[in-house]
Amino acid sequence: MTPHQVWSQQFWDNLLPYKNRISEHPFFVDMASGKLTLNSFRFALLNFYPLVAHFPSFMGLALSKATQFSELGVTETRNWLIQNIKVEERHLNWYRDWAGGFGLSVDELDRVQPPAAMNAINHFLWNINTRGHLAECLAATNLAIEWATGDWSTKVYAGISAYTSHPEVNINKRSLAWLRAHAHYDDIHPYEAMELIKRLCEHDLVMQQKAFDAAKEGLAYYELALDACYAQQKSWD
Repeated sequence: MTPHQVWSQQFWDNLLPYKNRISEHPFFVDMASGKLTLNSFRFALLNFYPLVAHFPSFMGLALSKATQFSELGVTETRNWLIQNIKVEERHLNWYRDWAGGFGLSVDELDRVQPPAAMNAINHFLWNINTRGHLAECLAATNLAIEWATGDWSTKVYAGISAYTSHPEVNINKRSLAWLRAHAHYDDIHPYEAMELIKRLCEHDLVMQQKAFDAAKEGLAYYELALDACYAQQKSWD
């Protein structure tokens, strides 16, 4: 980790309000406080599953771009992606355990077809990691999505005990592994991603802006998915 320069500090500071729109979203506020209905909780777990399941694939697409080893930051990014793709693969099984604790089967998860508003983030990440520059890939995927997810999961993990008394919910060490990982030891990932973005974009003003725009757009699609979840919850109230 290195101190921010003027451009990277501005990058981080300007992205913060968009990240907070996710971590402070009313849907996650209700989830953390135990006010979210079981149907709404299951709806979110089910329809966000493709995002979790495909996350290693998004990173694999980014990895395929890390080939110009003479360029600053490329080798470090390659090594980091290889290491963390393995971490993200474990998260798939942990997420399945979490969903299972709330009554969802693996078959339901694997067959899910999210509504368009919730699937848009997946289409965006497939696109940016296929067509974008390496720095854009990291910004959209590992900085924006993981940063916001680490924030809200910390709050939800602290309040998950509100659901322990529900007869249809089974909360234990196994079903909490995904939340615990994102709330604690994986929360350094977005900071590491930002460090790599700084190296990749250090002397490229155009790419600095493109990376910022990719992160901002990723968070916008994340918010769109949450808005859809919240609207569904309201329709059940």
